[in-house]
Amino acid sequence: MLKACMKRVEITPPKGLELAGYPHYPRYNEGAHDPLYAACMYLENDGEIAVMVTLDLLFFSKKHVKSVRENVNALCGIPKDSIMISCSHTHSAPWAAGRLDIESLEAGAQQPKEYVAELIDKIANLIVDAKNNAYPAKFTSGTAICGEEEGIGGNRRIKGGPHDPLVSVMAIKNESDNITGIMVNYTLHPTFIHEWSNVCTADYPCYLKIQLEELIPNAVVGFAQGTSGNQSSRYYRKGESYDEAERVGRTLGKAAFSVLKKAEWTENLPIKTANDTIEYEIRDFGTEEELIKRVEHDKAVYEELCAKYGKSENRDEYYLWQNANLKCLGSEDQLGYIRLRKKGIKIELLEEENPCEIQILRLGETLVIGIQGEIFVEYGLYLKAMAGFGTVIVNELSNGVAPGYLYTPESLVTGGYETDTSMIAETFGRKLIDKALDAINNVR
Repeated sequence: MLKACMKRVEITPPKGLELAGYPHYPRYNEGAHDPLYAACMYLENDGEIAVMVTLDLLFFSKKHVKSVRENVNALCGIPKDSIMISCSHTHSAPWAAGRLDIESLEAGAQQPKEYVAELIDKIANLIVDAKNNAYPAKFTSGTAICGEEEGIGGNRRIKGGPHDPLVSVMAIKNESDNITGIMVNYTLHPTFIHEWSNVCTADYPCYLKIQLEELIPNAVVGFAQGTSGNQSSRYYRKGESYDEAERVGRTLGKAAFSVLKKAEWTENLPIKTANDTIEYEIRDFGTEEELIKRVEHDKAVYEELCAKYGKSENRDEYYLWQNANLKCLGSEDQLGYIRLRKKGIKIELLEEENPCEIQILRLGETLVIGIQGEIFVEYGLYLKAMAGFGTVIVNELSNGVAPGYLYTPESLVTGGYETDTSMIAETFGRKLIDKALDAINNVR
């Protein structure tokens, strides 16, 4: 029979810490628009355990996940491979993994050691607290649809391109039939709050949580990110503002609530877990001379478009120069990576996130797949289609990060920020997904 519990702890940073998310625009925390949280759902059935933690952070390094798992195992005996730690991917939270931007890498910028150490302790204690307070419970899962048709989000590289509109929900309730914990997964970059902001925020997931907490008082709500490597509100939002973040978050919260209104609950939840790893394949960017010419070309294109459309209020014209800007940043990053390696400067995302972990949690007929890094939606859709389970949830940025976006070979044709900044080889994605499908077979 199932025992469960959901707990959360605040992880809002102190003032002064650098905020991650827009690496070419240094920002230092001046306060909190809303609190950042770590949320944990603990599930135990006939001695088998599954733990899902989600953090209101951009990234959480593989080595930090290892520390949390080891601490929890020592404190209360939960198997390390039963713990999945994911990120909401808010772009307005402190760094807790390796850096992305060349400027900071060259300057030797580091993660905030005291904050990260406190974070590791808080997460470990949160998991132990959830285990110690587990109670007889019921579980449910399901999905609702909410996507670009509602003006929420979609493909940010190709307007109208592949996207995942599913709002995926898992929830628990106690013996009094009160819903006590809700975990929501959705595939959309939390980038309504942009580089102009100097305060921390969970972005639209903040309002998703508020909406559900208003509808279901006393429930603890967590949010995990789907395969949103090429998914954002770029072509679908009405602006970059808290008002727009609230509109989207509350709309998604209502969609998640619709799942719970028609839910079927179970007191028996067979749990199986599987873990595997695969070494990242690293791409060859070419020579420094070739990249210098590419940067010069991309910079000239960007400057021309910015001069022509930089002050335009027309959204299509705005995207012309902004996309050119992102492509230029990608080319500059490629050149920067080459020069960093020539200088012998360590790139943590390349050296400390290998190998890539794949984690599978089978919760009855619900399957949760955790994979490191930011993943293009095509891979997530393929996993959902081929897994063969009733509800399939893919949490990207689980148990670590990656040295760049996990893009599709097709996307290299048009290039752009995601493909140009990634250090991952184009053949790696298919190998990773095949490995994940093999791991899924181990929990059937």
